[in-house]
Parts: sequence; structure tokens; C-alpha cells
Amino acid sequence: MFKVTSSNEPGMNFDDFSALVRARRTNLMIDRSRDVEPTVVQQLCELSTWAPNHKLTWPWVFAEVRGESRLQLGSVCAEVMAAQGEPEPRIAKTRGKFARTPVVLVVGSEVGDTDLRTAENRDAVAAAVQTLLLGATALGLASFWSSCPKGTNDAVTKFCGFPSDTTVVAMVYLGWPTDVPKGFERPAPRINRLA
Repeated sequence: MFKVTSSNEPGMNFDDFSALVRARRTNLMIDRSRDVEPTVVQQLCELSTWAPNHKLTWPWVFAEVRGESRLQLGSVCAEVMAAQGEPEPRIAKTRGKFARTPVVLVVGSEVGDTDLRTAENRDAVAAAVQTLLLGATALGLASFWSSCPKGTNDAVTKFCGFPSDTTVVAMVYLGWPTDVPKGFERPAPRINRLA
């Protein structure tokens, strides 16, 4: 159980936190007919803003894509892909893929005032996405972190109403799971220990 403390005493049992992290899965086995309430998405977005953020630039922007807008998002991406000469099967798949879940959360990172700050902003947004995924797991939701299709960043940011220089860091599919995939064993971390 989590508790807030004013001392150096830990606020959460490490084993419980470890179990949550290890329970997270990339999962598209989702009930397409069961809605994810906007209040749940709001809760996850608010939680994600507690990620570390150097210089407190608050660089994350979110677009909650539901209903017919999911197909419109797919069409926006497919049009760009067609103009780039992508194979037709890939284009056709893209047109409908965002309708695989009740909601797709597009998460962008705003540009910084320097190249370094822009990179730090993206790192902060990636940390925010991981926080969001862990929150989704804690709520019993399935989630899938997808990248923006190649070459479509500008079209997606325009569709989402983000500033034009935003970088899309994640397109997160969210829904209630119909099944949970088996986890994969992880290789041991590579650690260079310097003393």
C-alpha cells in the first residue's frame, strides 16, 4: 500500500511496485465495444505529468481520439503514407488501425528553446508515457505504445491541434483487456560498475 511520509521512510513497498511494473504488457487484446470513460483518460494524463521534467518546461500535450475521429486519424496518416509511396497493404491497414481500441491517446512533446532542451522535453514526455502505462495497468486497462507512422508527424500534430513543431512521442491505444499476453523474460541489465 502507498503512503505519503515526511521522513526518509519509503512510501510504497518495493515488491508491490515491482509487481506493477512487471504486470504491464503491450496489449492489443482489447474489448472494442467497452468504452474507456473520459474521466479515466483525464486521470491517466494528470498522473503522467508527475514524470521528471528538467527545467519544468511541462512539454507534454495530449489528444484523446475517440469515435469517428479514430478513422479520420487513420485516413490522415494513410494519405501521407500514400504520397510517400508506401505499399498499399500498409496504407490500408493504417486507415483502420486506430479503431482497434475505444480510445487512442496521442502524446506529443513541445519543442524547447535549444536543441538540448528539446531533447530533454522528449525524454520527459517518454517518462510521462511510461507513467501513464503503469497507471493504466494499475486500473486494469490494456495499453499499447505505438509510434507515429513514418513521415506522418506533421499531419498528426495538425490533426490533433498541437503546435506545428510538436514531436509525437506516442500513440497509446487504451481499452479493457479481453486477455493478457504472457510476459517475456528480460536479459540481465548491462551495468558498468565504476569505483
